[in-house]
Amino acid sequence: MTGVETSVRPFHPVETSSKEFWAKTAREREESFAALRAAAPVSWQPQVEDPWMPEDIPGYWAVVRHSDIVEVSRSNDVFVSGQGVTFENLPPDVLRGSQSILAMDPPDHTKQRKIISAAFTPKQVQRIADQIEANAGDIIDGVAGRGHADLVADIAAVLPMRTVCDMIGVDPADQRDVAHAAEVITGWNDPDVRGGRNRGEALAEVGWYLTKLGRRLAKERRADPRDDLMSALANTEVDGETLNDVELSSFFTLLCVAGTDTTRQTAAHAARALTEYPDQRAWLAEDFDGRIKGAMEEFVRWASPVMTFKRTCVQEYELGGQLIRPGEKVVMFYAAGNWDTTVFDHPERFDLSRDPNPHLGFGGGGAHFCLGNQVAKTQLRALFKQLLTRVPDFTAGEPVMLEGNFIHGIKSMPITFTPER
Repeated sequence: MTGVETSVRPFHPVETSSKEFWAKTAREREESFAALRAAAPVSWQPQVEDPWMPEDIPGYWAVVRHSDIVEVSRSNDVFVSGQGVTFENLPPDVLRGSQSILAMDPPDHTKQRKIISAAFTPKQVQRIADQIEANAGDIIDGVAGRGHADLVADIAAVLPMRTVCDMIGVDPADQRDVAHAAEVITGWNDPDVRGGRNRGEALAEVGWYLTKLGRRLAKERRADPRDDLMSALANTEVDGETLNDVELSSFFTLLCVAGTDTTRQTAAHAARALTEYPDQRAWLAEDFDGRIKGAMEEFVRWASPVMTFKRTCVQEYELGGQLIRPGEKVVMFYAAGNWDTTVFDHPERFDLSRDPNPHLGFGGGGAHFCLGNQVAKTQLRALFKQLLTRVPDFTAGEPVMLEGNFIHGIKSMPITFTPER
C-alpha cells in the first residue's frame, strides 16, 4: 500500500480519537465501543486530538474486541513494543527512560525480564507481602478516627507508593517526590496534574528526577547491598548477564509508575463500586477471606485502570478482517475488551462472583503480561480487608476524573464513615 493509498483510507464514523470522546464517562465511551465491536472490531481512526508529539502519519487501528486484543498481545513477533505503548511515538531515549521493558522486544526484553523475574525470590515476595499488610493497617490507622478522608490522596495512592518504595529501598524522605513524579508521568495530559506547565517541561523534569534517583540507588546497592529489590536487581546474574545502571534506573522508573497506578486506580474505582452496589459489598464482607480472590478480578475488570496500549505492526497481518501493514499503529482498547458481551455475561453489572473472569487488566497475555500482578492483588486484598473490617460503612462520593486517553484515573474522591473508636 502506498503512502497515498494509506492517507485516503476512510476513517470510521464512530471515532475514538477526540478529546470530546475521552472526556466522556466510561459508560458513555462503552456505547461507541459496543457499536465498533458489532460492526468494526478493528477500525481505522484519525490520530488522537492534541497529542504531545504530533506525527506525520495518517492514523491508527483501534482494536476493541477481546479476542483481537488477546491475539495482538500474544503475537509479539508481529506487533512489537519497541516504539512505545502510548499513542505517541516517543524518542528512543524517552522510551527507554520511562517505559523500560514495556517498550522492548526480544532479545533485550527476554534478557531483562529473566533477570527481573529471578530477583523476585520467595524471600523477597514474603517480605513484600508482610510490609503491605503492615502499611495497609498503618494507612487506615491514620484516617479511621476522623470519619472522612480523600480516598485517593489519603489511602489508594499511599499504599502502592509505600509498597514500591519499600520494595526498592527508597528512603522515606524521597517518597513524596517519587509519588509526584509518577503522577505526572501517567497524568501528563491533565493540566492540574502537571501544575499548568508545558507537557514536555513537566515530563522532562520528573523523568530526570527519577532517572538520577534510580542510578544513585543502583550504584549504592552494588557497593552496599541491602535486603531490598534494588539490591537484588543490581546483583542478580542470569546466563552471565546483569542489568547495568541505565537499565536499572529505567526499570526503577517503570516500577514507580506502573507499580503504583494499577493498584491506585483499581482501589479507587472498586471503593466507588462497593458504595454504588451495596449488595456486592455485603456479599464480600460475609466471607471476605473466601471471596476476595475472585472479587479482586472483578475489581480490576470494572476499573480497567489502563485504557489503551499501542503496538506497531512489523509484518503484513490480517486482524479482525482488516489487513494491517508494516509500520501501522495498532491500539488495544482494554476497557472495550473488558465489556465484550461475547466473553462476559452482562458486563455492565459489577459482579464479584463473576467466574470465569478473563479480564485484560494485566494485559492479554504474551511476553508483556504484567510482572507485578500478584503484588497488585496482595495490596488490594490488604487494603479492602482493612476498609471492610474497620470502617465497613464507608461511602465513596463523586470522583474527580483524570483527563487523558491512557489511564482511567480518579484524581480525588471523598470517603466518609463512622469514626473508629
